[in-house]
Amino acid sequence: MANKLLATVDIGSHSCILLIAAFEPAETEGVEPRKVLVPKLQKVEICRLGEDIYDSGRISEERIADLCRIMTKFRMDLHALGVELKAAAMTEAMRRAENQEEVLDAVEKALWLRPRIITGEEEAALTYRSVKEWHGEGIVTIDIGGGSTEISNGATGFSIPVGALKMFKAMGPIPGPEYKKFVKETFKEISFKGMTKKPVYLIGGTGTALAMVFKNLSQFDYKAIEGLEMSLSDLEAVTTRISNLSKELRAMLPGLENGRSDVIICGLFWLRSLLEKLRVETFRISTAGLRFGLLYEN
Repeated sequence: MANKLLATVDIGSHSCILLIAAFEPAETEGVEPRKVLVPKLQKVEICRLGEDIYDSGRISEERIADLCRIMTKFRMDLHALGVELKAAAMTEAMRRAENQEEVLDAVEKALWLRPRIITGEEEAALTYRSVKEWHGEGIVTIDIGGGSTEISNGATGFSIPVGALKMFKAMGPIPGPEYKKFVKETFKEISFKGMTKKPVYLIGGTGTALAMVFKNLSQFDYKAIEGLEMSLSDLEAVTTRISNLSKELRAMLPGLENGRSDVIICGLFWLRSLLEKLRVETFRISTAGLRFGLLYEN
């Protein structure tokens, strides 16, 4: 079982991620030996399931076909590498889809494993677990996805039905004056008790894209991103830099390929609002997430 490769698939509202990883001994001296997950291969494909949900409340046949092509590619990669797929999960878009069974049946045929639709609370807990294993307890995790945002401190976790893709569909690429009212209404019923003034770790596509632009990385490198500390002023500088670019130039920035350039500014606006509610001046980026949590769960 040592270093045996395992895989999970995270099917989100904006993108699908294949993770291949292995449990390996942690490199810590003077501490009781333990194993942590080490990623070996990660593949991201844009699916944008959330667009259909916001337009019609169901996943279209065309989108299902695109999703199945992605899942078939993932299955073929796993078969070629001889890797066991342990779990597949679907999140906010599928939580709201009227035709859940139709999508699940199609994905099962393509992936040879039936995904499960997890709740927002489950997603928050699994995300927290994945970051905790690398960075310890006493933290707060924020996962900004395409259709929802999960926040957890380990003891408490919840999901807010706000994500970068959902905001983009409602406000366009750059939020305008309506954003202030939107945030006020969104936060009206949410309590952040027990989560303020704690170390914050941001995960998800918004965080990864932010880190890549901030560090001018030409390609994803989890070792260069993991644990990266940024300040609110850093966030403001990156947001301004991206906002001042044309749509075409924005799409050429590292980390903003495959449609991420459309939604990134909305995600950064939303991140700033969350950090202000959590009353922190700095935060860290983590490349962990639901796909890792699914393996810890098993």
